[in-house]
Amino acid sequence: MRMMTKMLVAGAGALALSATAASAEIVCNDDGDCWHVREHVEYRPEFRLHVHPDNWRWAESDRYRWREHAGRGYWREGVWVDIR
Repeated sequence: MRMMTKMLVAGAGALALSATAASAEIVCNDDGDCWHVREHVEYRPEFRLHVHPDNWRWAESDRYRWREHAGRGYWREGVWVDIR
C-alpha cells in the first residue's frame, strides 16, 4: 500500500508540472506589448498578435515591453481588450 501511495503522489506531481509548463505562452502585439498567458488562446488573425513559447526572448535591439494583465484578452493601442 505504501508503494502505491508514493506512485500516485509522484504521478500526480508530474502531471501537474507538465500541464502547467505546456500551456504557458508569450503573446506580443505589433505595438511591442508582450504578456504571459497561462492557457492557449486562438486569437483571430485581424488582432495581429504573435504567440511564442514561454521560453521565447526578444533580441536586445527589439523594441518590446512587458505589459502583464490577468484574464483572457489582448493589448490594443495601450488598452486591454477582454475576450470571452
